[in-house]
Amino acid sequence: PLAALLLIAAAQPGAAQTRDDLVPLDSAVRTGTLPNGLRYYIRRNARPEQRLELRLVVNAGSVQEDDDQKGLAHFTEHMLFNGTRRFAKNDIVSYLESIGVRFGADLNAYTGFDETVYILPVPTDKPGLVERSFDVLEDWAGGALFDSTEVVKERGVVMEEWRSGLGAGSRIRDRQFPVLFAGSKYAERLPIGDTTILKNANPAPLKRFYRDWYRPNLMAVIAVGDYDPDRVEALIRERFGRLTNPPSPRPRTLAPVPGHDSTLITIVTDPEEQVSSIQLIYKHAPAPLARRADYRMLLARRLYNQMLNSRLTEITRQPNAPFAFASSSYGSFVRSTDVYFLSATVQDGGIQRGLEAILREARRVDQHGFLPAELTRAKASLLRSLESAYAERDKSESGGYAAEYINHFLTAEPTPGIAWEFETARTVLPTVTLDDVNSLGRQWITDGNRVVAVSAPAGPAAGVPTAAALLDAFRRIDGETVAAWTETVSEAPLVATVPPRGRIVQETQDSVLNAVDWRLSNGIRVIVKPTDFKADEVLIRGWSPGGTSLVSDADYVEASLASLAVSRGGVAGFDAIELQKKLAGKRAGVSLGISALNETIDASGSPRDLETMLQLVYLRATEPRRDSAAFEALRAQFVPLLANRDKDPDQVFQDTVVLTMQQNHPRARPLTAAMLQAARFGRAFEIYRERFADASDFTFVIVGAVNPDSLKPLVEQWIGALPSTGRRETWRDVGLRSPSGVIEKTVRKGVEPKAQTVVFFTGETSFDPASRYAMRSLGDLIEMKLLENLREALGGTYSVQAGGALNKYPRPEYQFTVSFGSAPEKADQLWQTVLAVIDTVKRNGATPDELQKVREQQLRTQEVQLKENSYWLGNIAARIENGEDPRGLTTWTRDFVEKLTSEQIRDAARRYLDLSRYARFVLLPETER
Repeated sequence: PLAALLLIAAAQPGAAQTRDDLVPLDSAVRTGTLPNGLRYYIRRNARPEQRLELRLVVNAGSVQEDDDQKGLAHFTEHMLFNGTRRFAKNDIVSYLESIGVRFGADLNAYTGFDETVYILPVPTDKPGLVERSFDVLEDWAGGALFDSTEVVKERGVVMEEWRSGLGAGSRIRDRQFPVLFAGSKYAERLPIGDTTILKNANPAPLKRFYRDWYRPNLMAVIAVGDYDPDRVEALIRERFGRLTNPPSPRPRTLAPVPGHDSTLITIVTDPEEQVSSIQLIYKHAPAPLARRADYRMLLARRLYNQMLNSRLTEITRQPNAPFAFASSSYGSFVRSTDVYFLSATVQDGGIQRGLEAILREARRVDQHGFLPAELTRAKASLLRSLESAYAERDKSESGGYAAEYINHFLTAEPTPGIAWEFETARTVLPTVTLDDVNSLGRQWITDGNRVVAVSAPAGPAAGVPTAAALLDAFRRIDGETVAAWTETVSEAPLVATVPPRGRIVQETQDSVLNAVDWRLSNGIRVIVKPTDFKADEVLIRGWSPGGTSLVSDADYVEASLASLAVSRGGVAGFDAIELQKKLAGKRAGVSLGISALNETIDASGSPRDLETMLQLVYLRATEPRRDSAAFEALRAQFVPLLANRDKDPDQVFQDTVVLTMQQNHPRARPLTAAMLQAARFGRAFEIYRERFADASDFTFVIVGAVNPDSLKPLVEQWIGALPSTGRRETWRDVGLRSPSGVIEKTVRKGVEPKAQTVVFFTGETSFDPASRYAMRSLGDLIEMKLLENLREALGGTYSVQAGGALNKYPRPEYQFTVSFGSAPEKADQLWQTVLAVIDTVKRNGATPDELQKVREQQLRTQEVQLKENSYWLGNIAARIENGEDPRGLTTWTRDFVEKLTSEQIRDAARRYLDLSRYARFVLLPETER
């Protein structure tokens, strides 16, 4: 058993049971326990600045429910946003929105089998904000009201959350879980609960759950962020020290998952399932992680799965592969159980073959082990990822630390800090041997405690085997003698011949944007913005006008597939798998694309691997490897995913929406299995070469931890060497147009009692920063008001989205979208409420309170985004592409947010929400129940 192995490893020479051998708690986190048993974790961290991430963690979830409370752990979580001692009704959400905290995106909570966690990120730059936020946290912990009126209202919201999860996935899960968790309480305690109980929920059982389990000796408060730890600790002691435990507390015990000697099998088919899949689940006792020896074995587990997953991926790249995707993983499943997963997605009729294939690969490892070169690469990649995290140790986000401390409180998962992890990994990784790693499969893959879970589309085409046939596969593979794994590794340099170097012919310093603008001898423009937001991140975006618009409709499918198809072939003398091996231990990713109007080049990685990144840009643009066999493997991999797409109600609905909104234009057709089968690789490769044959009209933006002086020769060598023929292209308008007038379309697909409504308002518009900002503010207000009305007031939906965008090319147009789920019988009623909200905004704009919320949320979002490389990369690129000065980004708050008025939003509503031009789509079940 795994636990025994770890004990043996810990007892080996050099692993004596000393305090130094224990995995420590990071010294940067302050922890403590109040007299009432409440734990706390406090850490000062300035990413993001002027923010404090607060968490209330309750070590209780749906498994603690009594039989009359199924779903009420989750319902309790909802009720804590609907009336507490200090905050009536929905005032918690309203107050937090007023200080810039967005409901859902920032403020949130979740309920699991074993825990409930409340998430509260708050600003810290104004007096009283933190103290008031602790009012919220304290009320959650001990001040819930469970007002009967609010409980009745919230029934609808909880039922809509249940409804939103319905579909093939939930039906398959509901049949698999009783087998997977046979004999365990987990089998009958899904957090969403029992709808009969939810529909009739009343305060009494909710209060009982709250009283029994929301108690300080089952709670932790976590506070990570840009605030004085002494002040936070004083607040925790003051606010939470006065909480008391019940006089006779119910015992908090782990729910066991019983073992079983026989193999449990679940075979489920569903008329809406799109793919066939096999999961092998092997249950184990949780692996300890208390000592350095345990951490060493954790690294060994990662190495095993990384190497086996690399082999499985390599197999998918072969023609006629036995599976489209396959994976190996080990980890915690529920609190009392770890699992080893081995899974595969296969084409219709391929379940038996896929099962045998993944078993055969596991047996290959068992019989022959991994290769020394595989282990060397896996160690390099693993150490490089830890090294990157270590480089970012002063730039890590507060939310990431909070997540670590949640796990430490709930499961005692160690949180030693990245400095300890990196140093320990550097020390112990060299001691991990092939024997250490190879032996893991034999421990994980057992005859007992094994579950086989098969799911597939309903119907004869899926070719679902019987349970007996599945079991026979295990016996057959167990008796096989398989050949050892072989591989090809190229020792050639990444770039065989260094190309002639270009040069920078013009340099402009931009002190406003803090950037430098280079013009290269081949015509390319490069804007470089150095930042210190991340220590180990560089982002690159390049584009030139053209894209698929420059190919005929007859070649559109090939143009759309070209970048993916060509990337599967690798570059120069390296096929895709050889290239992956060549790059082991490096952080350099590059992808080229062909969008509707542009050719694109995107790259990301470490400043240490910047030259490799730029070499890959050069090679993917100039030396793509023509590999028709790789394309055939790609075709075989994706055809199974497309073959049954018409079974999925959401997919059918989406296809209808796209075709209707593009007026059945041939380029709006969804990709089908037949279209993929008919695609011509030769033409796709030609289009790729055509699109990247001339880089002279490319613009690149580079943002991150770069020094322009050291970057300059690399840019000259690799971007400056990209081919230039001097052609000046632009995109072509292919005639895609949104429909005019009013469209009402109903799609009937699916068996579940659920509806989805999507509404589009479209039209021509002016395109400028002021118009874009007005559209954004309109979306922020409409979404806020729809949440208040559709969810909180009516209980008619779980979530609603609203927002719009403006596009300049091929002609200036706007699109504003509203979407929400509901019960089928409520779809029309909720649409009428949407219309009423739109009418109110058209007449009155925003109230002073609403305007304050919109403005404050935008300011708070902007404060964080200004310290993110991705924000600057995307927005500098967008402004340049749209012919605007990117320096306007530095004054956006002053120019727009601080000047936002109710009238601006009102006028935007009148301009963009034209009730004589919209399209409403409603997805309903095929038959009414």
